[in-house]
Amino acid sequence: MTTSPADSDDPTKARISNLATLIASGLGSGLSPVAPGTAGSFAAVAVLAVVLDMPLAWHWCAWVGLLGAAVWSAGRAGEAWGVIDHPAIVIDEVAGVWLALLIPLSLFPFEISSALLLVGSFLLFRLFDIVKPWPVDAVERGLHGAWGVVLDDVVAGVLAGGCMTLILIGITVG
Repeated sequence: MTTSPADSDDPTKARISNLATLIASGLGSGLSPVAPGTAGSFAAVAVLAVVLDMPLAWHWCAWVGLLGAAVWSAGRAGEAWGVIDHPAIVIDEVAGVWLALLIPLSLFPFEISSALLLVGSFLLFRLFDIVKPWPVDAVERGLHGAWGVVLDDVVAGVLAGGCMTLILIGITVG
């Protein structure tokens, strides 16, 4: 990632230097020079596409574990990079987009097109994460530190997952 001597002197320049920064950067996807949040979300959806058929209970257990790892790694990476919500921290996007997918997967009783679920959850999550409507913005402003970094994306995931569920119901009923 370092391209010039000046870059290496910048304390806010994201570098993977330990396990926490590796996790926080979404295994490096957050180091994308363009739209790191979208890159991290896309990488998460690509992995989820491969494991989508796993039992739902496993997804939820893994997601809860990821949430703990997200708060821990986001806090450590924020300290290491000198910016508490550094753009390269995308583990919060991973947690949010995964939740956006898990909600309709858990609540929708009918057969779901995997492509529709993955693409729809991704697009709705990115919309809520970028626009930050209430309550996403309230969580982002109200919570400080790693919890604030992660939980605003979790709330965006809840909104996206709820909307995706309603869309799927509308498609099925309509």
